[in-house]
Amino acid sequence: MESKTPMKKYWFGKRAPEHADAWYGFYKTVGTQGVLDKKTKELISVAAGSLLRCEHCVKAHVADALRAGATKEEIAEALTVASLLASATQLFWMAPHLEELLGSEEA
Repeated sequence: MESKTPMKKYWFGKRAPEHADAWYGFYKTVGTQGVLDKKTKELISVAAGSLLRCEHCVKAHVADALRAGATKEEIAEALTVASLLASATQLFWMAPHLEELLGSEEA
């Protein structure tokens, strides 16, 4: 079976067309206007793409965010929120383990 969506040009569309087409349906459904407007969804996508280190995702969703009416300042702020969360995970995720390994710093 051949993919019936734009996913046919990608490796997974060629090798797993049914899954690629199902994923594309999910992508299209989530991207439509819902409770969140298109601009908000694109700003979330820019931030998530950055956190996941997906260069393709960031490039595509920055362009989509601009088309949806986002400003460069809104995109920059979405990216700073993402970087705040990324740094927080590093600071707090290992805290209990580091306390155990290094000992508590009691004053």
